[in-house]
Order: sequence, then C-alpha cells, then structure tokens
Amino acid sequence: MSIYILTTMTDIETAPHSLPRLAITTGEAAGIGPDITLAVAQQDFDAELVVIADKTMLGERARQLAIDITLQNYIPGQARQSHTGGTLKVLHVPLAKQVKAGQAVAANGPAILKTLRLATNGCLDGNFSALVTGPVNKAVINNSGTPFSGHTEYLAKLTATAQVVMMLATPGLRVALVTTHLPLRQVADALTPQWLRNTLHITYHELQRHFGIACPRLLVCGLNPHAGEEGHLGHEDAEIIAPAIAEMQAAGCSVHGPFAADTVFTPHHMANADAIIAIYHDQGLPVLKHMGFGQAVNITLGLPIIRTSVDHGTAFDLAGTGQADCGSMLAAIDEAIKMVRAADLMSSTNLQHTTAQP
Repeated sequence: MSIYILTTMTDIETAPHSLPRLAITTGEAAGIGPDITLAVAQQDFDAELVVIADKTMLGERARQLAIDITLQNYIPGQARQSHTGGTLKVLHVPLAKQVKAGQAVAANGPAILKTLRLATNGCLDGNFSALVTGPVNKAVINNSGTPFSGHTEYLAKLTATAQVVMMLATPGLRVALVTTHLPLRQVADALTPQWLRNTLHITYHELQRHFGIACPRLLVCGLNPHAGEEGHLGHEDAEIIAPAIAEMQAAGCSVHGPFAADTVFTPHHMANADAIIAIYHDQGLPVLKHMGFGQAVNITLGLPIIRTSVDHGTAFDLAGTGQADCGSMLAAIDEAIKMVRAADLMSSTNLQHTTAQP
C-alpha cells in the first residue's frame, strides 16, 4: 500500500494546474439529469464541461424549462476552454426514441450505457480529466435487456477494475461502503477478509491521492448490533473486521474499530474521522443523506479514472417542472475539479512518496 506525504488541501486548490475537461453524462433522459445539467451550465467554471447526451433532447428540455442556452457541438482535439455560463458543449449520442420529461422509455437503455462507455474511454485515453454522472434508473436499463446493478459496478467492469469503493461525501462526513447494492441477507456472506482489507486499503490510499489527507483517519463500523457484543451477537466483527483493522494499524495507518454503528455517527466520533467505513449500504448512507441530501457527492474510489456523481435518483415527478435542485450536480462538478487538481499535485515533484506493506 502506498503512503503519501501531502501538502494541505489549500495548497492543492491554489497550485498551478492544467485546465480540467470534465465529461458529464445526464443519465436517464426522462429524469432530472438533463434539468440539473442545464441548470448548472448557467454558471462559469474553471474547467471545460462536455455533456455526453442526445443534443435534441437537451434542446427540448431547455425550451420546456425556459432556459436560455447555446448548445455547441464538441469537437475532439480542440484546445480546452473554461466553461462560460449559458453555453454547453455536447457530444451527441442519439436516443432510440425521444422522450417526454417524466416518461421513461426502456428502448433508450443502450444509449444511456453508450454515454457511459464514451465518457469512460475518454477518461482512460486522457481526453477527459474526470467523469461526472447524472442519475440513471436501474429498472429502465434492466428492462432494456442489459443486467445493471449501478454505476459503481458498471464502471468497474468497463475499466477492468477488480474492486472499487463507493463513497459518499457531504460537508462534515464521508462514508465509504464495504458492500453496495446487495440484499441484506447476502451482506454477511459478502464480508470476506480480503474484500474488507481491499476496501480499507483503497479508501486510505484514495483519501491521500485525491483529497490531500496525509494520514487519513478511518473509523470502521461493526456488522452486528453493538459490534457483535464480544461474540454474543455474531462472530464477524471479531473474526473478520477486527483483524483487518489490526493489519492496517500494524502498517502505521490510523484505522480504528469496529464500532457499534448506532454510536459511531455521533459528533464525538465524527470529529476524529476523515471517513467512516460502513459495512452495508443502508448502515451508513441514511445518516449521510440526512446531513446533506441534495448537496452530497457520490465518489467511486479505486478506479483508474476520477468519477463523481449526484447523490439522488431520477425523480421523474420533478423532471421538466423546473423544481429539481441542482445542488448535488454542482457539488459533484466542484469535487471532480478538486480531485483532478489533487491528482496533478500528486504527480509533481513537491510530493514525497513512501511505501508500506500492511
């Protein structure tokens, strides 16, 4: 595992950097993804924004929302330009069928996945600096004939990444997940020692690499009530979670637990944590979304590319109404820009690098 001695996040934000070019996918065309993308495009950004979507759909949605915007064709190879509010560069991917806001069409599932493939490949080849994703509807994609459990798993497959970590972040709290979209009865079986060790390693490393935290402090939740109550309420906490934490500590990493999940999300604990590791989806995310729903960012750790996303779904009932809150999309774009700059700093000569083997 790599350990880095970093400067502060302020240094990362102010260090010289090349202009990031962000690929943005709007997700489900009938949902609020197009709405919030068009809304944030009204602002200026110190980055170039390229939206990968159906240009006709975006134009129709902008007219429906009474948003005055100039849609420009994205031309690969042109010099990067900072985003100017009221304009939007579009890499056109046609939908199989045009949609009305709020009315999903399963036939468009392949086009939605194509936008993700184009964006991911563009990040891998260096054309894009990062990927920002709007919300998709899993049922729509599955109904189109392609098995799909979520962005996180799909991007891992596209990049041939054996394991990634879903982390959501809002001011004051980051929560990384050991397991993601699994039925609750499958969680204990999925909690293997190697998977947990990998999750801790990836989270620790990525907090250094992309967030400028020299020595991240991780707090790990237990799986069972009261973290197993010394084996009286389950054996996984003592036999799987505690040994993985001990390995990280032996490597000099500030990783602690397992903590009872009903008390770890208290101010006393959170004040001493850069991230909390939750064992399953609904163990940690309800707390985070209570703190910052609509302003939180979904970040995929461990990919060879930078990917951020909104923290909410497609909200079909709000699509086309002008009532959708673009705060999470704005936060996802801002977070992606910061992560790109941190990665730039990582490659500079100002960074000292050492290696430890847990």
